[in-house]
Amino acid sequence: MASRLAEILRLKHPPLAIVLAEEKPDGALQFKGGNRGCVAAMLLAATRGRTVAFARATFGCPGGGVGLGFGDTYAGTPVDRLLSTGGRAELPGGRTWDMGAGERFFGSPETARRWMHSLPFREIPAAYVLARPLDETTGGDTPALVWLLANPDQISALVTQIGFRRGSIDNVVAPWCAACQSILFAYAECAREQPRAVLGFFDISQRHSIDRDLFSLTIPYGLFLEMEAGAEDSFFQTGTWRKLRERQ
Repeated sequence: MASRLAEILRLKHPPLAIVLAEEKPDGALQFKGGNRGCVAAMLLAATRGRTVAFARATFGCPGGGVGLGFGDTYAGTPVDRLLSTGGRAELPGGRTWDMGAGERFFGSPETARRWMHSLPFREIPAAYVLARPLDETTGGDTPALVWLLANPDQISALVTQIGFRRGSIDNVVAPWCAACQSILFAYAECAREQPRAVLGFFDISQRHSIDRDLFSLTIPYGLFLEMEAGAEDSFFQTGTWRKLRERQ
């Protein structure tokens, strides 16, 4: 699917289709079973033209499993301590994990657990989560979500475009979560009568992997189609937008 919005906005990176699938496409990039890795880094690889695939045995890290919708993959891990005050933890098999001083995103393990308990965990009804450039999807692919990277001017335009036909105020939710977990929150938005987009990539541990002026926006596919349909009639045709586009 060619995106008119991506063309108008002059996005630096192509939007990605997040597709729930029962089979892995030939040639898809995938973590090896049991190996750790970063889902956000794989999404960035997809913006460079790759198809990437994730499964319940290959989601990279516990936070990635949660973000992709493979259930509560935090269970049984000391992530509450990792995200807060750190220390040493005993792992299955007699291993020890020294987390140092922790990431200090939360003031205590108890606070981190409150955040964890508020996550909208999902068990997706598919074997794989695929990410590939949206313009490479075919008629057989129906994305669940569209994930893109945009700068503040482009984000402003997308937030405005959501309300073009709705007349809505509450167009975007901006939860704090791991960089990949905007996908999880967008799954939850799909269940709402009026889904919102999810602004993200606030994860301090992953901000270094993208340009300093970029954030992610994860959009339920039905909402994205609604936004696309109004692109030729909205403010994108005005001098107001042209002034902003000149500095892209």
